[in-house]
Amino acid sequence: MAKLTLYTRKECCLCEEMKKVVWKVAAEFALGVDEVDVDGAVELRQQYGEEVPVLLINDRRAFKYRVTAGELRKKLRREAVSHPAGSKR
Repeated sequence: MAKLTLYTRKECCLCEEMKKVVWKVAAEFALGVDEVDVDGAVELRQQYGEEVPVLLINDRRAFKYRVTAGELRKKLRREAVSHPAGSKR
């Protein structure tokens, strides 16, 4: 099962757009999304700066700024094949 982490910030139009897509597709795959506000920690603010939103899949950067539902579905299907549930990574 894929782990989704979405780095965002408040008052970010691109973040809101990506959030809608990510939550919609995550629901189709029965996945949760860990949303992290980069302004909540100095280290994250320094690491990401203005480069949000960023979506990580299994702790690897998958998308930055924009993603379509089709692109995310394709990536999640590939992850499922590469790392089936119960397999060691």
